[in-house]
Amino acid sequence: MKILEKITLIIYSNIMLILSIVLCLLVFGWLDIGLVGDIVTKVITGETSSTILLGVSVVFILLSIKCIFFDATSKQQIKERQGVLLENESGKLMISKETIENLVNSVALNFQSAEDVTTRVELDKENNVKVFVNLIVNEEAIIKDLSANLQARIKEKVKTATDLEVKEVNITVKKVAPKQQNAE
Repeated sequence: MKILEKITLIIYSNIMLILSIVLCLLVFGWLDIGLVGDIVTKVITGETSSTILLGVSVVFILLSIKCIFFDATSKQQIKERQGVLLENESGKLMISKETIENLVNSVALNFQSAEDVTTRVELDKENNVKVFVNLIVNEEAIIKDLSANLQARIKEKVKTATDLEVKEVNITVKKVAPKQQNAE
């Protein structure tokens, strides 16, 4: 959010807070409606105060229209959410989150004790990669060893394939699948 938008949001929020408090005080009868009416009349009819009030109103109308009809998300921010944009002297390369997720899935499924895997990848503005892996393992799996090996192999494979550093590989073992009996 830009600094101007933050400042106007703070001002707008404070105005709404004051209006809400005044309305509550009026409803409960703790504030005289005649007093509020006199203050509003003086503000609207005063030459300087009415000009300031009109200027503030126009600014808030324009900001409201901007917020309603124009998305504040830039094209660059949308691209950052979708993947990592790498550039060199020859051109650009977009590596999508789905590509990294598929890469992680293929690494995980190469482990014998991994039965099923789902992956989610998060990227930040500095192209740091966080990987979240949900696993279903077979009952013969040594979970501690599997997770350590899987974390190391995922970091290595993503680095080799994409030249991106994986900051975290978070593994959740959702279930241990029982050994299937062969029908004889």
